[in-house]
Amino acid sequence: MGKTIGILTSGGDTPGSNAAIRALGKAAITNYNMELIGFRDGFRGLMENRFVVLDNKMLSGILTLGGTILGTSREKPFRMNVDGQEKDMTTVIMENYHRNKLDALVCIGGNGTQKNAYHLAKRGLHVITLPKTIDNDVAKTDVTFGFDTAMSIATEAIDKLHSTASSHHRIIVVEIMGHKAGWLALSAGIAGGADVILIPELPYTIEKIAESILERKKMGKSFSIIAVAEGAMSHDFSKIYSELQQKIETAGDENSKNKLMQERSELDILNTSNTLRLANKLEELTKLEARVTILGHLQRGGTPSAADRLLATRMGTACAKFIEREEYGVMVALKKNKIITVPLEDVVNKTKKVPVTHQWIKSARRVGTCFGD
Repeated sequence: MGKTIGILTSGGDTPGSNAAIRALGKAAITNYNMELIGFRDGFRGLMENRFVVLDNKMLSGILTLGGTILGTSREKPFRMNVDGQEKDMTTVIMENYHRNKLDALVCIGGNGTQKNAYHLAKRGLHVITLPKTIDNDVAKTDVTFGFDTAMSIATEAIDKLHSTASSHHRIIVVEIMGHKAGWLALSAGIAGGADVILIPELPYTIEKIAESILERKKMGKSFSIIAVAEGAMSHDFSKIYSELQQKIETAGDENSKNKLMQERSELDILNTSNTLRLANKLEELTKLEARVTILGHLQRGGTPSAADRLLATRMGTACAKFIEREEYGVMVALKKNKIITVPLEDVVNKTKKVPVTHQWIKSARRVGTCFGD
């Protein structure tokens, strides 16, 4: 037998995860005579040593399935809930890695997973990651699998909301996922013809949005669609958040930093109801009815798109090749349509945000889309 590979999916469920598992498994078994072990429910399954052998039979028929056949969780190796307490279970995870005689561990996930994998790599484990998230915010890769499917779902939702917005002469505010980056709201907003798009990278002023809506009304357009990323902020809120973030980064001691981080968490919670406040304020300023649709986890579900299946397959099969070459401590990435590896240390603690000069933003502005800035 060749190498024995462990694989897990961590973080939010994402379309294309099963396609990646299938691609890695089939390429590893067929081309390199490897054995694949799938750990259940992310890093928790690795800690508890719950796994299944992924043979060709197990890998058959999963290409088109949404979610992940392995299950997932947001557990962190160094801060895991055990008997009601948070404990560092890194040592236990390392023991299980060696107990199963793994030659490498493949971690499929977003930014949190990249950080957790890097933590294990620094402890000496042979780790390689695949970037999956509907937010498309993982650094050093042009795109993540899961993004295209979510974009299509959000676009379809906006398409369907046009008829009710038009019929009732309403403002429809559609909340789309994207806490720190606005790729999903921006792309779906453009593709769905949203009149206003609000993203975290461009703080907005509600009055400017109201002016844009009232200007549309003067032109005989009695409704407006607003696509808003869940992490979008007003100018005032963004200023407070930025000042707090700066204090966290320059905090002199751990206690002060923890208190400031708690304040930031409270601000994050406050911002979760931002979409409803936005709709209420726009009703007040425009005298038009406003309704809110929060897409939520609907964006994660369903069959992965052809583009996501293709990307996940390319990344998964390349991952098997990189393992055979013993390229560890890296993330598999897409750069200029080529599959490459990037050192994990270049990926962690970074978020790929939308540049304010991005071509998508320029195109949206040219067709009259308002960004509230």
